[in-house]
Amino acid sequence: MPPNFKLQCHFILILLLALRGESRYLELQETAEYDPFLLFSTNLKRDLAGEQPYSRALRCLDMLSLPGQFTFTADRPQLHCAAFFIGEPEEFISIHYDLVSIDCAGGDFLKVFDGWILKGEKFPSSQDHPLPTTERYIDFCESGLSRRSIRSSQNVAMIFFRVHEPGNGFTLTIKTDPNLFPCNVISQTPNGKFTLVVPHQHRNCSFSIIYPVVIKISDLTLGHLHGVQLKKPLAGCGEIGDFVELLGGTGLDPSKMMPLADLCYPFHGAAQVKIGCDNTVVRMVSSGKQVNRVTFEYRQLEPYELETQNENSIPEFCLSSL
Repeated sequence: MPPNFKLQCHFILILLLALRGESRYLELQETAEYDPFLLFSTNLKRDLAGEQPYSRALRCLDMLSLPGQFTFTADRPQLHCAAFFIGEPEEFISIHYDLVSIDCAGGDFLKVFDGWILKGEKFPSSQDHPLPTTERYIDFCESGLSRRSIRSSQNVAMIFFRVHEPGNGFTLTIKTDPNLFPCNVISQTPNGKFTLVVPHQHRNCSFSIIYPVVIKISDLTLGHLHGVQLKKPLAGCGEIGDFVELLGGTGLDPSKMMPLADLCYPFHGAAQVKIGCDNTVVRMVSSGKQVNRVTFEYRQLEPYELETQNENSIPEFCLSSL
């Protein structure tokens, strides 16, 4: 059994539960054939280094965390399909059409989305992505091979597709490119360390961890002096041009998550927060007037740490204590 099998199954469960509820996009029918061993397998990545490019069939519902060539061929009408792609935090995802054989006039489609969508919620959120939502969709039936290669704006991307005729389908090559200043990231793992840097850019950047975690912030560099405080209805850092906020929730879109804490002064040391939500986000808001940096470590909470506590200020939402 691969060492991160539990991690893979955890993420599969999140995807399946979320996607089953997405009536507008996906009505999944092939979960029984889903292969959990291909998700987030760093060992597999190492084993394939220096060998022939990885290649396999693509499923109606799929998730890929390594480069390679992937072919989907319909064995029957497949009407509600999606494949999720994820790279390392410091990578872009490039999707290249090698071969496409679908009937656009007959109702087939193949669309790339710059980011992820689950239950109608987007990552990155519309507030954090450099493109408007309509421009984040690239429809093969509209652009054809004039846009043969498409690169994401962050370490995740996905495709939606529908193929009616058995035997039809497509072949894609997935590659990764280095991203010197990752802005919006979904973590592949429940444990890790990351430094988010926004260099003189007026933009918002989110780091999403789809697990209940403890986050330890060890370094925060901003251009002003204010306090660290739990958010209250009339308090916070919202009027400050540069700050970091911690968010928690059950969905994917940071703009729809609960603000749990604000950090709006530079410090070196340790600030630790326990967030018992399904999804935890470290989000940096930058005015573009200076270089902002935050370094943090995170680990998944143990089951006993998720027990509701009396002092929990928002017990109906998720466990949070600073």
